Amino acid sequence: MNMPLNTELSHQQMESPVSHREEVTLPSPAELKLQMPASDSVVSQVHNQRQAIREILHGSDTRTLIVMGPCSIHDEVAALEYGEKLKALADEVSDRFLIVMRAYLEKPRTTVGWKGLLYDPERTGAGDLNEGLRRSRRLLLNLAAMGLPLATEALSPFAMDYLGDLVSWTAIGARTTESQVHREMVSGLPMPTGFKNGTDGGIAVATNAMKSASHPHHHLGVSATGAPVMITTRGNPDTHLVLRGGRGITNYDAASIEQAVGALGNAGLSTAVMVDCSHDNACKQAERQLDIAREVMAQRRAGNHHIRGLMLESFLEPGRQDDSEDLRYGCSITDPCLGWAQTEALIRSL
Repeated sequence: MNMPLNTELSHQQMESPVSHREEVTLPSPAELKLQMPASDSVVSQVHNQRQAIREILHGSDTRTLIVMGPCSIHDEVAALEYGEKLKALADEVSDRFLIVMRAYLEKPRTTVGWKGLLYDPERTGAGDLNEGLRRSRRLLLNLAAMGLPLATEALSPFAMDYLGDLVSWTAIGARTTESQVHREMVSGLPMPTGFKNGTDGGIAVATNAMKSASHPHHHLGVSATGAPVMITTRGNPDTHLVLRGGRGITNYDAASIEQAVGALGNAGLSTAVMVDCSHDNACKQAERQLDIAREVMAQRRAGNHHIRGLMLESFLEPGRQDDSEDLRYGCSITDPCLGWAQTEALIRSL
């Protein structure tokens, strides 16, 4: 016996579907680059700076690579002042060091918080990617015009399509090193890239990431004009490990670095190691970076040539501050940093 159909819809079924997202149209990467182009001299400069970093990582240049600068940039004026000071110092010590400025425009968050200049340039919480993209690209263009090599952390693969042409070295953070999407992205990046060890302090995740990123991939992406495309990558031969500690573990000591180098060698990977003197290695205490940098460089002078680089968090003023309407100029609003006086004295001492 056929039951009669119930033609009355429930109240829930009759409601209009509620969208859980809103969309704001952005310029395509090609459009933004057309509006804010890199000059031929900057394009050539970035190419040469990437090659110089490669030579250090592969051992044909015996200088030490130092990636240093603010934890994240919230004030473009202060960042440009820092860049001017850093460029003058970098030129003075260029026989020993290749200094690359951290120009970090995205901030990974453990839970929630300010996500960086790219996403929320006015720090209101409302977000404005249109303005953030333009301000971020303008800042990188101005820093590049000083002659500085620039570094960033690739948090959103799409952001690299807008800004990556101005970047000479890229980091993949501890939280994203395990991400398949980021490994695929790195396999197509044209610059050297450092994978940080996992948040637990172990390096297995990073070694797997290096293996993956060195191979070709096919993956979903967006073209320069904004169309969805399948991207085919060739693999990135210039990846390396960044030791940053994790969860109460430090890994900048000689035994930890030796163990990491052995694991990399056994995996058939580059044994070039950069030590992040901040983050869990410094237990979030900025001034500990001073002793860590000196200890790591002492290991290098003692013959450990697998150590190819250092990373430091440094800004104009020491420490950090909470975001507010009355900010101290040149002081980080995310992780604590060394001040400029400490930074300059450290680099000269090294």
